[in-house]
Amino acid sequence: MVSAWLMDDDSNDQRLEHHRNPPEYVTLDKLHKTVGVEYFKINPETYETDEELKNLKSKRGYTYEDEIVISKDCLPNYEEKLKIFFKEHLHTDEEIRFVVEGSGYFDVRDPEENWIRIQVNPGDLLILPAGIYHRFTLDTNNFIRAKRYFVGEPVWTPHNRPCDEMDCRQKYLSRMSKGFEE
Repeated sequence: MVSAWLMDDDSNDQRLEHHRNPPEYVTLDKLHKTVGVEYFKINPETYETDEELKNLKSKRGYTYEDEIVISKDCLPNYEEKLKIFFKEHLHTDEEIRFVVEGSGYFDVRDPEENWIRIQVNPGDLLILPAGIYHRFTLDTNNFIRAKRYFVGEPVWTPHNRPCDEMDCRQKYLSRMSKGFEE
């Protein structure tokens, strides 16, 4: 099960948990209501035939998928890519990631600009809404294999902060002010 918490301000090794002292956990319900992040648990052993995943892909229009493996051995320009993934940015489309193997962290901003760290492990599927500022890093295991889902052809462009004037960001902020009610 995914775990989320408010991060401390320590800038040492980004791959560490960075809990506040004492730890301040964020529930899945609060994660969804305050920042719009959605979570699903899918069996990583049977995801190819999983009905919930099939229904989710159909309902949301995910028609393209690929896989990314992030490790020193598998990703060209590994160190540079990790720096890019960890730079605060947003996308004009949802970011959908399903962890098949390995682990890592997605960090998102709450309404008060605090970082919320979301730990992902095999079976965790996260949907980050379009316009949310976020970043990604591996944990100390230095490995993740994840499926990426897209509506149509993938849009890979990260827009580094600040880009508050973008339409997707304005729509996101409007939804945030309403508590992400559907």
